[in-house]
Amino acid sequence: MAAVESLRGAGGIVFVPPGINGDEEEEEDSPAVLLSVVAQHGQVGLCFYDSKDSSLHYMKDTPDNFELHLLARVIQEVSPHVIITSAKQERSMTRFLQQLGSNPDYKPEVVTYPYVDFGLEVGKQRLLSAHLPFLPTSLSERDKMSYLSSCISFDSPLMLRAVGALLKCLDRRRVGVELEDSSVGVPILQFHAYTLKGVVYVDQDTYSVLQIFKSELHPSVYKLHSGEKEGLSLYGILNRCRCKFGSKLLRQWFQRPTQDLAVLQRRQEVIHFFTSPRNSDVLNTLQSSLRNISNIPTLLRRMSLSHTKVTDWQSLYKTVYNAVCIRDTVRHLPQSIHLFRDISEGLSDDLHHIASLITRVVDFESSMAENRFTIKPNVDPAIDEKKRRMMGLSDFLTDVARRELEHLDARIPSCCVIYIPLIGFLLSVPRLPSMVEKEDFVIEGLDFMVLDLTAELDCLMAMSSASQEYGYTSPKLVGHRKITVTQGRHPLLELCSPVFVANSFQSSESQGRVKVITGPNSSGKSIYLKQVGLIVFMALIGSNVPAKEAEIGLVDGIFTRMQSRESVSVGLSTFMIDLNQMAQALNSSTGNSLVLIDEFGKGTNTVDGLSLLAASISHWLRKPPVDVPHVLLATNFHSLLQLGLLPSSGLLSLLTLETAVDGDELVFLYQLKEGICQSSYAANIATLAGLPNSLVQRGVEVSELYRTGRLIKRIDKASSDEQANRCRSVVDSFLRLDLEDQDLDLQHFMKEELLPSAGELLNHS
Repeated sequence: MAAVESLRGAGGIVFVPPGINGDEEEEEDSPAVLLSVVAQHGQVGLCFYDSKDSSLHYMKDTPDNFELHLLARVIQEVSPHVIITSAKQERSMTRFLQQLGSNPDYKPEVVTYPYVDFGLEVGKQRLLSAHLPFLPTSLSERDKMSYLSSCISFDSPLMLRAVGALLKCLDRRRVGVELEDSSVGVPILQFHAYTLKGVVYVDQDTYSVLQIFKSELHPSVYKLHSGEKEGLSLYGILNRCRCKFGSKLLRQWFQRPTQDLAVLQRRQEVIHFFTSPRNSDVLNTLQSSLRNISNIPTLLRRMSLSHTKVTDWQSLYKTVYNAVCIRDTVRHLPQSIHLFRDISEGLSDDLHHIASLITRVVDFESSMAENRFTIKPNVDPAIDEKKRRMMGLSDFLTDVARRELEHLDARIPSCCVIYIPLIGFLLSVPRLPSMVEKEDFVIEGLDFMVLDLTAELDCLMAMSSASQEYGYTSPKLVGHRKITVTQGRHPLLELCSPVFVANSFQSSESQGRVKVITGPNSSGKSIYLKQVGLIVFMALIGSNVPAKEAEIGLVDGIFTRMQSRESVSVGLSTFMIDLNQMAQALNSSTGNSLVLIDEFGKGTNTVDGLSLLAASISHWLRKPPVDVPHVLLATNFHSLLQLGLLPSSGLLSLLTLETAVDGDELVFLYQLKEGICQSSYAANIATLAGLPNSLVQRGVEVSELYRTGRLIKRIDKASSDEQANRCRSVVDSFLRLDLEDQDLDLQHFMKEELLPSAGELLNHS
């Protein structure tokens, strides 16, 4: 690194920029920011500690390109004094640090630790051992892990590895506690999820429960080795990109939805143009050209290493030629649209020159026939002369051999000269006893705007095609805290259901910020929550939305607490996962966030779950209106409203999904309306689910007895002596088994002896 001194100490290699520990000594009380980062397989995980308020900020594992542009943005925003990374890093990270060291205006200290300090389990253990003054010292490790899982995301392994190295560096440097006793650890008083400015925070659970992404195994047994494919998901229905770069860029847009109104308007104007039926021919023309856009950097890298195949030259020619076609087509489109203007200006006439050069130089027909790179005649006189020599190579080599023989040892009766391409001329003579053989072989790029601009065009045309097919409309994006959706639809469910009932949503700055939806199971509460979340998400990536009209404010985060999440690696119970998700929503959401909560409080005592839910909603309602997020909550705790557990507020809106009872049958109308659901209709839903009528009636009877506080009597029939003897026989035969007997056929015993006996017992009971 330029102007950087390399030191080796106990902590590994330390790059010390000028001014630190020397020329420009910092004041002792100046706050420090230490950032730890791990880059691996196209993903970046990072965290940083701010000594000003003793807070630890973490960013979930996020995709980044080879140049690590995302990491560069983070460093620009955070301006860390120290950057901690692993001594074993990918080439992209090494190159990034070298470029950072050559910057004369900003030279942070770079500390590298051994790779083992970035282990996943090491990170978790150091986090458990960290000095957290807000936690009781008597807390068990399990309870501490439960609490920490609500403060920091445990589903980002790279970030957790970075946390371990960061905590090691804090302890070694004793940041903020330099003058304290050695037993006093560096305190962590707060955990904060970090998001780049202008990027909307969406956690991994939200991507899963809203089905924004959904990976599944390939259905073909012949393609199982190729990994997973995209299932029914929002990304799956919008990804109609014609080239790989478009698909990759679209995924990045999904992973980093934006609040930048200028960026969203840039995307919207292109989508608006292509969703017009009169522009469908232009759309088809451009998409046909996009199919032939290849990975130019990869092609050029292979060419620089002399690994080029004939197909690579064909791909390069097709890419350049079709880029010219795209540019020429776009130049006839309205240049008031920013992307069209950028393509017209950015794809210069040099592309046409490159395409013509390739066609003049490369003889594709001969190259394919000979399976090697061949140049056309009359391109270079020197090359033409070499070709002529090669065609007459046999006669030429005979003459060379004759002349060489005149100068060789008289004991050599004959010789042969052959030509080996890429090596040269080889003289072959009979080996003499005095000769020793020895052979030594010594085997010792263009920056395009094409990919970026064509990938952006590909993404926007893909979303335009989906918008046209599914009847999406362009949302109005606004800067104030408002979400209004008229006749909104669920973009995935409407593809699977023959009839879909559209519903509206409205949340303004002063009214309807917190909506509580009640209704029986299967009435559509969860679908409505996900529908609102997906519509808002689609607006934040620049897409059209499934609604008649929509006016959407730029939210800064989407938080979910829903049931379709698998258990996290820390092994928590379902209710603990619910609590962790609710804690993140309560602690991290702002007045510009969208919070979706479904069935919170299940999995624990009813009274406890109801109490926690009421307290959470009351917490939001008692905040100043400017700090209350858009909250959409579905619950089966009807007593939440019937018992008046919530404070009265203009920010609270009570909704239900309409149903009708036709005799004993419950009919779902799936229409949202104001009001409260007075009954859970559990018996009707149980009948719809196929439970026997006798069982349902008994359930209704027990429920009424329990509700009125009366005695519930058992109706079980007393077991007869014969049944008791059969039970003993089954148990005895099972206990007599010798499981260590090598000759024991356990499957035969279960099938022929145990199961028939058990079946008889069930039939007689």
